Amino acid sequence: MRRVLSKKERSLLERSITQAEKLTGAQIVLAVIEKCDSYAEIPWRAFALGAAIAGFLVFIFDLLYSQWCSPVLVMISVFIILAAGIFTALLSMYIPGFARLFLAAHSAETEVRQYAESLFLSRELYATRRRTGVLLLVGLFEHQIILLPDKGLRRRLSHKAMQNIIGQMKPVLSSGQVARALEIGLVKIVEILALKKRGKARSNELSDIIIEEKGA
Repeated sequence: MRRVLSKKERSLLERSITQAEKLTGAQIVLAVIEKCDSYAEIPWRAFALGAAIAGFLVFIFDLLYSQWCSPVLVMISVFIILAAGIFTALLSMYIPGFARLFLAAHSAETEVRQYAESLFLSRELYATRRRTGVLLLVGLFEHQIILLPDKGLRRRLSHKAMQNIIGQMKPVLSSGQVARALEIGLVKIVEILALKKRGKARSNELSDIIIEEKGA
């Protein structure tokens, strides 16, 4: 996939992860996923909308100019309706912003969460001595953010706290500033998880390299 983060942005974020881990005792992993599901239903929804709009316009035309009705005109009308549906379906396949119009928010959140949970397991982010792994995942197509802490952090990183972090990241992500959104997320995680007493720094159990995947 095309890299979303520049080399400079990756370097700065990876240094921020290292610093955040020293301050919190957590093992933080950042992930940027282009698309978390194939969403096969989107082209069909786009087709239905395009065909419905074209059908409505053809219906209005027929009402106004019913005297022009002929077998040829009927065939042209059918062609226009199908062509409009195919055109909008193709737009949804190649223009993410247009496709997103047909994606329900609850469906997007569900798919991104499932992807995050799968990634958490496949990358063995649970394999820390004190179960202090935490995954911060951004779904680019969906404009969704999932924060997934291991059980060693769940008391300190409550649902309300996570929603607050995500709420502050989302407007920045929606404006296309992926690196900035991730930086805000790291800062907020540190604010919540910062250790009151600084002890000996723990070893780095999970890689600080940012995960970038095409996804589905």
